[in-house]
Amino acid sequence: MTDVEGGGVGGAAGVRGVEGAGGGSGASGVDGIGGADGASRVGGSGGASEAEGCERAVGAVPGGPLLLGVRHHGPGSARAVRAALEAARPRVVLIEGPPEADALVPLAADEEMRPPVALLAHAVDEPGRSAFWPLAEFSPEWVALRWALDHDVPARFVDLPAAHSLARDHEERDGEEAGGGPGERSGAPVPEARVDPLAALARAAGHDDPERWWEDVVEHRGPGDGNALAPFTALEEAMGALRETEEDGADDDRDRVREAYMRLQVRAAQREFGTDVAVVCGAWHVPALRRGVTVAADRALLKGLPRTKVDLTWVPWTHRRLSRSGGYGAGVESPGWYAHLFAAADRPVERWLTRVAGLLRDEDRLVSPGHVIEAARLAGTLAALRGRPLAGLSETTDAVRAVMCDGSDVPLALVRDRLVVGDVLGQVPAGAPAVPLQRDLARTQRRLRLKPEARRRELELDLRKDTDAGRSRLLHRLRLLGVDWGEPAASRGSTGTFRETWRLRWEPELSVRVAEAGVWGTTVLAAATARAEADAVTVGGLAEVTALAERCLLAGLPDALAPVMRILADRAALDTDVGHLAQALPALVRSLRYGDVRGTDTRALAEVAAGLAERVFVGLPAACVALDADAAKEMRGHVDTVHGAVGLLGDASLPGRGGLRSRWQEVLRTLCARDAVPGVVRGRAVRLLLDDGALAPDEVARFMGLALSRGAPPADAAAWIEGFVDGGSGGGMLLLHDERLLALVDAWLTGVTAEAFTDVLPLLRRTFAAYEPGVRRGLGELVRRGPEARGSVTATGSGTPGFAPGLDVERADAVLPVVRLLLGLAFDGAEGESAEAGNTEGDGRSRTGRDGNELTEVGA
Repeated sequence: MTDVEGGGVGGAAGVRGVEGAGGGSGASGVDGIGGADGASRVGGSGGASEAEGCERAVGAVPGGPLLLGVRHHGPGSARAVRAALEAARPRVVLIEGPPEADALVPLAADEEMRPPVALLAHAVDEPGRSAFWPLAEFSPEWVALRWALDHDVPARFVDLPAAHSLARDHEERDGEEAGGGPGERSGAPVPEARVDPLAALARAAGHDDPERWWEDVVEHRGPGDGNALAPFTALEEAMGALRETEEDGADDDRDRVREAYMRLQVRAAQREFGTDVAVVCGAWHVPALRRGVTVAADRALLKGLPRTKVDLTWVPWTHRRLSRSGGYGAGVESPGWYAHLFAAADRPVERWLTRVAGLLRDEDRLVSPGHVIEAARLAGTLAALRGRPLAGLSETTDAVRAVMCDGSDVPLALVRDRLVVGDVLGQVPAGAPAVPLQRDLARTQRRLRLKPEARRRELELDLRKDTDAGRSRLLHRLRLLGVDWGEPAASRGSTGTFRETWRLRWEPELSVRVAEAGVWGTTVLAAATARAEADAVTVGGLAEVTALAERCLLAGLPDALAPVMRILADRAALDTDVGHLAQALPALVRSLRYGDVRGTDTRALAEVAAGLAERVFVGLPAACVALDADAAKEMRGHVDTVHGAVGLLGDASLPGRGGLRSRWQEVLRTLCARDAVPGVVRGRAVRLLLDDGALAPDEVARFMGLALSRGAPPADAAAWIEGFVDGGSGGGMLLLHDERLLALVDAWLTGVTAEAFTDVLPLLRRTFAAYEPGVRRGLGELVRRGPEARGSVTATGSGTPGFAPGLDVERADAVLPVVRLLLGLAFDGAEGESAEAGNTEGDGRSRTGRDGNELTEVGA
């Protein structure tokens, strides 16, 4: 992974170097200067002429620039850099990063700038080709940048320009797609994986955990002798020794190019400012900057590099995206913990545990000051037992689990999510460079009072209010543009079309999506309109076009709706597949319903929806003939889809086209009576007609009797039952309360032969397994107590337990005393009589049941 791709400022202390160890979860850095992975005073060409510099290597002359090797996103490294800069007072600070960002350096001093932030570079002709350089408050590069601005010292970025990095990455990806493999360019061999320097140093010290070794020997140590440069010098020697052990062929070509460019920039700064130059870079690069290489050799490495035009700006970043789990190899696992360590002036463990206690109390957990005291003691004890100089994140986490969480990892997961990682979102000044679309989005967000946040939150919108309707349109327009800031969710407490629920979370990558969408227009409205018109031409099926029409209505894009509707009408006229027409209908119907609240003219949409419905009515009966099992199941889904759409649409939505629902019911009646139609479709049609009240119970029993007769194949009969009593449509409750239908199913099942029963059992099991457990138990009990003469349809009132011609008043009255007791209400005289009828005893125990066999006890 390259530094740019890794998301660190030039990578986490080098590609595959200290990068691989970025952000150990237990690093503390309290009162320490850890993270200084190597530094030294090296010579340089100073004020020598260009000709003389060609023959001299950086580091050949004593008194050269100050090289500060750092571990990126490390609080110890950040403190060490600040101390070193205060001691050395350089005239210029060079930082590992894209030099195109030099013009953006003054914005870091703006009052509105608040880290974490990131430098975003993207190709002008292809904004999707982009790279980030994240900076947190505890990043050494950010500390160096702010120190330079506070002391009126020039600050410059000296890494390989983003124009070369992005172009080179693009070429390498093209090479991979062509079969060249990663790292291959112009015939160069693929470099071997380099050793992890921290792991190598830890093994040499006898440690098997590189992260814990780093914390103990660097992050947890003090400055020592008051020399701010001492740790830089010591670890520079270690990094130099590690680089010498590598084979020349294994050295990364990308590293060599970047380091050559940095050496040239260091020489240029020396010619301008003399030897008072400080360089903040990944520790892995320090030995390379000290290496004796001529200017001519460095320029030869840079010759012929690909180049593309790029734009750079500052964008907000988040702590969550600084973590490795976010996909950035230069990240840290615990950015929230690191930020705390960097900000805590003293007693960091105690302050951290106090924050944890506050979070748990906010979640209604009982945590007292005594818990904090005991957790702090336990963390210190664990550190002593483990031979560590200071309690780190692992010790504090173990202490929190044992003392505050009662050994449970459930509340501990909340601590990790909210505090160890965190949802901090940075902020950039309004004057930062941005594409016009980004500026329009920012203005719209301010106008609608819809502030981006890193933490996921739910937003309830009432579309009858102007502000909420505007928010809805903005979120739908952004989704059309591929900027998924909000995700629609099911509304709570209302099923009306006037309410919407969104889950919002702003991710840093959305800034890239906005830049990409800038090619469609300069405002959100214009860009969404242009994108919708283009998508209407390129989308595949009819259902996709209708879905796009629905999204245009939701987003409030009247200019895009007209061309989309023309394309929809043309495709609907040419499509003869009933399944495609059925899939396309629901989106149109929902769009018509939305028009009532959003005030959108949907007359053209209504005409297309009516035409689709008519074509479905005509073609559906013929399309349901001669289908296999899989096709029949799919067709049943189409029937459900059309039925729901017709019910939602209603006759009133289509002026001049009355009787839409009645015509659909005629289609269902046709499906019920055709033997060539698969059983699952016929059974579903009967059920839909029954639910609509278009079929009387006697007629339903007749259809079921025909389907379950001895002449019907058992597999077809089982499919008919599946369609009729589908588990997702309340079929279990229907059988539970309709004796005749249950008796029909029971009689058919008991009459199936043993051979056929083996074939139909899986289908029946799948059907009835979808019911609620209580419904299944009720059906089983009714079957167990069913009529003795099986195979005959029983009439209502035939003596089947659980059924009666009417309401049993005596049994109903017996329940009232129990309900009163449960609600804590007093008895009156009438209820006392009811209680007496129900055999209520003075101790508060109520016996219910006509036969006295069932007993319900209610505590007095």
